[in-house]
Amino acid sequence: MASAEITVPSFAPSPDGIDHFFGTRWSSLSMTPGRSFAASRRHGDRGAATVVLSVRQVHGTDALVLDQPVREGESFEGGWDALVTNQPGVMVTVRTADCVPVLLHDPVQRVVAAVHAGWRGAVSGIVPKTVALLVARFGATVDRLRMAIGPSAGPCCYEVDAPVLMRLREAFPDWRDVVEPVGTERAHLDLRAFVRRQGLAEGLQADRISTVNACTICHPDLFFSYRREGVVKATMVSGIALLPKP
Repeated sequence: MASAEITVPSFAPSPDGIDHFFGTRWSSLSMTPGRSFAASRRHGDRGAATVVLSVRQVHGTDALVLDQPVREGESFEGGWDALVTNQPGVMVTVRTADCVPVLLHDPVQRVVAAVHAGWRGAVSGIVPKTVALLVARFGATVDRLRMAIGPSAGPCCYEVDAPVLMRLREAFPDWRDVVEPVGTERAHLDLRAFVRRQGLAEGLQADRISTVNACTICHPDLFFSYRREGVVKATMVSGIALLPKP
């Protein structure tokens, strides 16, 4: 069986005190949007992230901030596409099936975020807005922030039309750097590269941004894909949590 979860080396060192993963179709963790529940995700002998949270995603730019303990079974009404927390033992997650999952972490201020970035959210600035929130609300600094960009529809397969390209041109002056034309009004979009460029524009350091260069569309053995299947049969779950200090 293929790997159930994907991690990135820059987020792995145990002194940073986090647990993180990008899920695949083989992941055992499934989520009911808008509900939190007790989970058992251990990280060696450092303890467990015991509350896993998912919310309803609406392809917007709003973030749910969790700066108080989350109770098992607690509900969160509304729709968000970013979740931010400084609470140890709370895992914030996003669900994707071609969109980009993005994880953020400031190891000094001990705050993490999970972001769901489809093309709508990306061109509307959900990643820069979440970075700005981490800085303003939690004292994070962009030179310390770490970003991990997970599997998504890749430039090999992700074809977009003129309305998408128009929005991209309006939001991103260097839009030609992240597209490969296909005819006159269509192009292949590198959404992961676009998100990375947004992080760099906000001041994140290039060596603190990691990208999992895996396309969800052309790897049916590993990922669900809305584009490939024409319907959302299921989604991958990706998440990040602060572990309790030893």
